[in-house]
Amino acid sequence: MIAETVCSAASAAGLGIAAVTAYRKRFLAAARIAAYSLVPIGLVMTGVVEWAADTAFSVTAWAGFGVLGAAWLLFSGTRAVERRRGGTRKERKAARSAQREAVAPAASAPSLGPSTRPASRPAAAPRSGAADDFSDIEAILKKHGI
Repeated sequence: MIAETVCSAASAAGLGIAAVTAYRKRFLAAARIAAYSLVPIGLVMTGVVEWAADTAFSVTAWAGFGVLGAAWLLFSGTRAVERRRGGTRKERKAARSAQREAVAPAASAPSLGPSTRPASRPAAAPRSGAADDFSDIEAILKKHGI
């Protein structure tokens, strides 16, 4: 009952301020103030204020909000832990098995399996094309006096 009275008084005061603003020839601002001032009385008429008042003073409603908060904390906590660990149980299991396969027990560097390249490279023989490339560059530098 008190909430409805307060909302009605707030709407009446807002409409009064809108009237004064319109008298000062600020019609756009007056229309906006009138719109805001009609919201509380509209909420009273639809029953939202009564529902909110009943919810605010209901122990069951606050217990429900507490349960929802606990559920949210549990959900966000488990998601944070899952992100730190690296995903779901299957992903962690696959990562552990991949890690065991990649590193030998006493190795100082990871062994990544058989290599496709030969172990030792033969000494690189100078290419004949490389000399041609340098001769072109030398010709260009000589042409510019460098």
